[in-house]
Amino acid sequence: MPTIKLTLEYDGTSFAGWQRQLNQPTIQEAVETAIEGVTQIKVPVAGAGRTDAGVHALGQVASFRIDRDMTPYEWTRALNAHLPDTITVRAVDIVPDPFHARHAAKGKLYEYRILNRPERPALNRQYCWHVYTPLDDAAMNRAALYLVGSHDFSSFETQPTENEDPICHLQRLAVFREGDRLRIEAYADRFLKQMVRSLVGTLVEVGSGRRPAASLGEILAARDRSKAGRTAPPQGLFLLKVDY
Repeated sequence: MPTIKLTLEYDGTSFAGWQRQLNQPTIQEAVETAIEGVTQIKVPVAGAGRTDAGVHALGQVASFRIDRDMTPYEWTRALNAHLPDTITVRAVDIVPDPFHARHAAKGKLYEYRILNRPERPALNRQYCWHVYTPLDDAAMNRAALYLVGSHDFSSFETQPTENEDPICHLQRLAVFREGDRLRIEAYADRFLKQMVRSLVGTLVEVGSGRRPAASLGEILAARDRSKAGRTAPPQGLFLLKVDY
């Protein structure tokens, strides 16, 4: 039975996240409904990351197994015809049977977008966090260095969670300024629940002068979510790609 790998782009604004929920619109439900519309077969779809409500993706990966002889081109055309305008299948691959979008993932790249100016945005307000006070991106980058590496990231994990392993290998955490816009990139082998948003919220407190950069090491060592900063809002977060 073929295993199908999907690369998805979506606007998460009107969805309650990736994972199927009762009486809530989700990305997973929309994709499974589209597959059933194409094949008249109900199949479960696994996602590489369970993005939260309001979080977007340019390179989410999903997989499912189905007994249907279709080419990648046919899958792409058919699924996009059944999906809402806010979800697009960017690519389809026929992959070896053992492939699983979540279990086989080796790394994920997220990007968080901040608009840093006094005036609120009229455009793209659903795709960034508006921070109106000045941010010191150099201080934010100094703080980020304390977090790179393999650590227990419990201080940046939102509760409750079913996860029992708080160790992640954060290979990159960097802040880039482009005029009045900041991009924060985070790449790791795995991420805890709302970890990227918690990291961003804490870095913003450093950038606004409310925390010293060196405090990030103490926060990490505390393994206590109450020691870190706020959880950044979801609309600025994008899952860019998943590596296998």
